[in-house]
Amino acid sequence: MAALRPVSEELIIKRIRLENPWWDTGKIPKPYDSLRRRLYFDQLYQQITLLSVRRATVLMGPRRVGKTVMLYQVIGRLIADGVPPRNICYLSIDAPIYNNISLEELLALCKRAVNDQNSAQMYVIFDEIQYLKNWEVHLKSMVDFYQEVRFVVSGSAAAALKLKSNESGAGRFTEFMLPPLTFQEYLHLRDLTYLMRMERYRWFDLDFSFDVTDDWDTLNEHFISYINFGGYPEVLFNEAIQQDPGRFIRSDIIDKVLLRDLPSLYGIRDVQELNSLFNVIAYNSGNEFNLESLSQESGVDKLTIRKYLEYLEAAFLIKILYPVGINTRRFQRDSRFKIYLTNPSMRCALFAPIAPTDDHFGHMVETAIVAQWLHRGNVPLHFAAWPGGEVDLVMVTATQTPQFIVEVKWSNQFVKNPGKLKSLIKYANENKKTLVWVTSIDKVTFQGHNNIRFLFLPAASYCYSIGKNSLPQKMDPNSNNILSQPPEI
Repeated sequence: MAALRPVSEELIIKRIRLENPWWDTGKIPKPYDSLRRRLYFDQLYQQITLLSVRRATVLMGPRRVGKTVMLYQVIGRLIADGVPPRNICYLSIDAPIYNNISLEELLALCKRAVNDQNSAQMYVIFDEIQYLKNWEVHLKSMVDFYQEVRFVVSGSAAAALKLKSNESGAGRFTEFMLPPLTFQEYLHLRDLTYLMRMERYRWFDLDFSFDVTDDWDTLNEHFISYINFGGYPEVLFNEAIQQDPGRFIRSDIIDKVLLRDLPSLYGIRDVQELNSLFNVIAYNSGNEFNLESLSQESGVDKLTIRKYLEYLEAAFLIKILYPVGINTRRFQRDSRFKIYLTNPSMRCALFAPIAPTDDHFGHMVETAIVAQWLHRGNVPLHFAAWPGGEVDLVMVTATQTPQFIVEVKWSNQFVKNPGKLKSLIKYANENKKTLVWVTSIDKVTFQGHNNIRFLFLPAASYCYSIGKNSLPQKMDPNSNNILSQPPEI
């Protein structure tokens, strides 16, 4: 029998040249050169080009949120800013031809491919890095040794990347999390930000500015579309995918995480159990759960559910919020909790588009709002619960006091009757807070009831504002933002 032949270096170099067409053309290929940039682009570009700090950038995030597109756009910007095209090398590590080749060997092959062995500043991008075993160990060593190279790696197996980055990359890696689209980015990518304008409101000694619209019907149509289809850039612009989002999101995103990423990382054997649990959570996103109810609905035992919830949260598929009592103190045992999809459009993909008249639509509005807050990182979000009462969202300070209080409604009925929000009033009085937020469908107004001031803001506007204010908040943690830091009254 003839001996098996290894892949030749010449063939690998040919592939590398194919992946880097800008070496010859001086520009990135279509359609990347014409796609609108996500609003996170400038932050990522600043991080990658901060040469005074010798670190690799680890770009991570859920599947299909636009990481590869953004990397191509980074390459285009580098070239536009004067970096020689041949000093930028991009490799997609999931290509079979790169199997069992170390990062250092790949770097050497890149240099051979451009006939460049000098020490000029290079940018080397390894996309889908999770397909290379022990990448984090080798990358840390290369960051130390190759001072003239700026390394960028990305991957969709976000849970695995974060675990390995934290274990091995301390002091040498800087993580950049690219989440699903915010509602602001949805409008930006669809060139609809003209719908929004900043309006200033004064009410006695209160002075606020909000992003509002002159056409709430149109804005809400897009908000409903965002909830159903808006988390993934590719779905936005492809009507064929919108006709069958389940096929795209379920097969390309959810199934690959549930059936491949998480089992390989955590050694999960019964993927059907995990899938069954996730389906229950997705359908009931925004609901309150406990281990007993989840076990009954999914058929998975409680001990296993605890582990699966940890895995699903690590994979950025869900976010768990735990309750505080009426006095804003955490419970010693978290026997109850709320679970939210990190992207509301996953529910549509698994089941069907949800209409604003659906009984569960309010929970999906709440899911969308929580999803916007997740772009801030580890925000101390909770819900308040006590016998006979509950408040949807509370940001809790280090001293266990509420920084702000929000009740999420998809209704205008409370605008003229805020006194009906008895749980919200009780919680505010108990914690000596005189300003509370309530979302509506299309009403912007202030209302007073006894000593409580209610600020009503449409859910779509609230979502937009959180996303808009998240970008500067990430750049400057000390930035002041009325949605996260309302003034004391």
